[in-house]
Amino acid sequence: MKDSVSSDGEQAPLLAGIHSPTDLKALPAESLPKLAQEVRNLLIHSLSHTGGHLAPNLGVVELSIALHRVFETPRDKILFDVSHQSYVHKILTGRAEQIATIRQFGGISGFMKRSESPHDAYGAGHAGTALSAALGMAAARDLQGEDYHVIAVAGDGAFTCGTTLEALNSIASTTKRFIVVLNDNEWSIDKNVGSLSRYFSSLQETQAYSWLKERADYFLKNLAGEKTREQAVRLMTAARSLISPLSFFRELGLTYYGPIDGHDIRRLERVLRIIARHHEPAILHIITRKGQGYEPAMQDPTRFHGIGRYDVESGSTPSSALPTYSEVFGRCLTRLAEGDEKILAITAAMPSGTKLDIFRAQFPRRFYDVGIAEEHAALFSCGLATQGFKPYLAIYSTFMQRCVDMIEHDAALQNLPVRFCMDRAGLSPDDGPTHHGLFDIAMLRAIPNLVMMQPKDEAELCHMLVTMKEIDDRPSVVRYPRGVGEGVPLPETPHPLPIGKAEPVRTHEQDVVTLIALGNMNSLAAKVADMMESRGICCGHVNARFIKPLDEECILACATKSRLLVTLEDHVVTGGFGSAVEELLQEKKSSCPVLCIGWPDAFVEHGSANQLRELHGLTPEAVTARVLERLGMSEVADPS
Repeated sequence: MKDSVSSDGEQAPLLAGIHSPTDLKALPAESLPKLAQEVRNLLIHSLSHTGGHLAPNLGVVELSIALHRVFETPRDKILFDVSHQSYVHKILTGRAEQIATIRQFGGISGFMKRSESPHDAYGAGHAGTALSAALGMAAARDLQGEDYHVIAVAGDGAFTCGTTLEALNSIASTTKRFIVVLNDNEWSIDKNVGSLSRYFSSLQETQAYSWLKERADYFLKNLAGEKTREQAVRLMTAARSLISPLSFFRELGLTYYGPIDGHDIRRLERVLRIIARHHEPAILHIITRKGQGYEPAMQDPTRFHGIGRYDVESGSTPSSALPTYSEVFGRCLTRLAEGDEKILAITAAMPSGTKLDIFRAQFPRRFYDVGIAEEHAALFSCGLATQGFKPYLAIYSTFMQRCVDMIEHDAALQNLPVRFCMDRAGLSPDDGPTHHGLFDIAMLRAIPNLVMMQPKDEAELCHMLVTMKEIDDRPSVVRYPRGVGEGVPLPETPHPLPIGKAEPVRTHEQDVVTLIALGNMNSLAAKVADMMESRGICCGHVNARFIKPLDEECILACATKSRLLVTLEDHVVTGGFGSAVEELLQEKKSSCPVLCIGWPDAFVEHGSANQLRELHGLTPEAVTARVLERLGMSEVADPS
């Protein structure tokens, strides 16, 4: 590696010598704080150009260094829950020079990715995966007679996940050698909520523990000999079980260590070495600060959890004149709630991401954040609906995947009017395949008793939220994209839409082709229609609005007068909206062919929206070419 130079021009000589964890182990302990600062400097300046998960990574610099000095990856397995905090791990495992490409098209992933490096033991982008996956690896190790370590690093927010709790329940009965690191920073994306968060705080706050911690620190720093230090740590752990609320972990069969300062590399390394020598399931509780070392991130960890480009000096980010779909959702729902006291808002640890923080500010008693517990959020909403309330549950599409059983078994089967609001539906460019919302239509459209829709713009989103309010005999779903809207004015008085009715946008008596577009693909359809008509080809355009129920009358009428129907959706074509149109035409014995345009049957990589649309043929030019080819009219020249 060449000398590592940060974006502000300062040399980073220690980091320049880190090609692998072997180089890290060779550094003297007194150099580690300087290395930590160099890593922070690289992150702060690199991510100012690319965006990324800055605050979580600044909080685990010392932990990542200590883990890689004690353990031997890739032989030992280190798993990060969610893994958006794995940037430091990537830097220490030979990818420092690639950090400038993180989340960029063709660059390294913003999450752990097994195909990217042998040091990435397990890929993930969702919370609650690390403990279960790590326990599976530990069980495989035991079955094969191996002796490597498996370490699961999870934030306190992840402990609200059902999967995390299920894994904790199984550790002691599955293996005798397993390490959990609980990274306690009181935040997931927003401030953590619930009893477990308060419990972890209680482990830090007892007066008896403060006294004990001082005594243990004295022993560890002043008593000679490794065995004596080890005995001191074990004595502290045993004593704390008598004076602190540790029964939770003790009853689960885990030896508890901590809490300790997660920014003290030497102490982290020392305690990890002690834990590594013992053949017992253990949990190390560390206290860290999200955004550590960068004042803007420490002051506003929510904004710097996942951030776009920013100014290093001020921490400011470019602003847009247009509101995002999330902002429109939060404002519109809050306005609706002013006139209907039965409207409630629920989210799973995402009040700022979904913009329900707008609702919370005005109606705190009618807002519920259940933590990273999407399944519970869905069932909780079902319970509210049985009592006559109107719950709106806002979750990103990629996380709503966890609620499919609840939507089918609990909401739809019982005709409960829960309003499922799927933010970030469709492409979520920079975060890649773990965060694209490209599968939700296929997952949900087979469920009976469900209304599912998608707006063409932010004004139509407001109308759809009102529509959902009026649906009181079954669940409803609205999916809307990430980012800013089309820039249309919002309606002063939104009105309900007729269920299952599409909106004709451009029609002729006879059309050579009709484009039936869903949601944000309507803007693409409008451009394609213009390009077709510039070639003298009559092209109709319909805004589908509803995925379920389909506007059968409109679609069949279009099929009757067109040579070709083209569906466009921000979703995979497999099992999506276009598939529903094809099924309808087959059922009604229509001979009109259908060309389904959307994302491929694949996990779409990360990159900018424009790059990914260009790559996968979702530009006006590429779609027009496909339509002409299907019509056998590619020879028609553009008169311009």
